[in-house]
Amino acid sequence: MADANRRRLASRNTAWAATLTRFLAGTSVTPNQISMASIVMAAVSGAAFWLAGSADGGTRILLLLCGAAFCQLRLLCNLLDGMVAIEAGKQSPDGPFWNEFPDRLADILILVGVGYGIGIPALGWAAATFAALTAYVRELGRAAGAPPDFSGPMAKPHRMAAVTGAALVSLFEPLWDGRNQVLAIALWLIVIAAAFTALRRSSRLLKHLRGNPV
Repeated sequence: MADANRRRLASRNTAWAATLTRFLAGTSVTPNQISMASIVMAAVSGAAFWLAGSADGGTRILLLLCGAAFCQLRLLCNLLDGMVAIEAGKQSPDGPFWNEFPDRLADILILVGVGYGIGIPALGWAAATFAALTAYVRELGRAAGAPPDFSGPMAKPHRMAAVTGAALVSLFEPLWDGRNQVLAIALWLIVIAAAFTALRRSSRLLKHLRGNPV
């Protein structure tokens, strides 16, 4: 996995990320296993958001916190699988598959889970569809020889930040007699912004293929 094909993340240069990478590099854990773990984290997050939709009181608070926490753990796995593979030299021939496939499945599990939790499953599926479309256009560009386009808005880190932030704000919904509106707004933002991102990346790809500067 070349550096050019990796998303630029400030967290990759932090001391804690380097420490975790060195620790994992000294174990038998493989980058692919870390990628697989991200699916588990996303499944827990999606299930927590789903269940939170019909829960009340302290149970709802715990489920929203769980959904937000495991959403971030999903991102942590996404960070560490690449760092262990590259910085620790544990690449494998099937690494590219495990670098991408779990991300798409994780988006579906989390976003659809939120959709069912707020009682608007179609919105969750729409968010997951446009999330997958943004990744598809990026990979289509790479297959066509274009540089990988990680532009946003609502690239993967942005989507997870939106869901996490909405979950935390949702903890305070009882103060204004709200119920799931914040997460619904977050999903609408993801749908609209991810659709825009897919169109933006498509336009940039077409310019590249036509020989025009992006």
